[in-house]
Amino acid sequence: MTDDSVTRLLAMLDDLDADVDATIDLADEIAAGGDRALLPRLESELAGAVAERNGYARELLGGVVAALGGAETLPVLVRASAVDLGDDQDGLAAEIVDLVQADPKTAETVLRPMTRDDDLTVANRADWALRFLP
Repeated sequence: MTDDSVTRLLAMLDDLDADVDATIDLADEIAAGGDRALLPRLESELAGAVAERNGYARELLGGVVAALGGAETLPVLVRASAVDLGDDQDGLAAEIVDLVQADPKTAETVLRPMTRDDDLTVANRADWALRFLP
């Protein structure tokens, strides 16, 4: 996958009339493509989705970030999930749990320091994620 695919995905996420299934399919294609070079842009767009209070984009972009970056992206995902957008976050929470359980060593390494974050919501979310260590 390329930056063009990410650009198309972002356009679809911004388009209220975009086909949901096609949007999810494109996100899945990008994730399956395995191109870690896309991570910086995707992480930035994820932060933008959170700032714009777009729970739908947060869920989809979080899934792509998780798929491409693995447990090393847990800090980004935990910070994104620490913001209450009024949605249930089932998808993002599942991504976090899956990453913690798939790579417990990396998860503990990157999450443990976050439990002392100045932002108590982030610290609590990191603590929550660590509860899923096998």
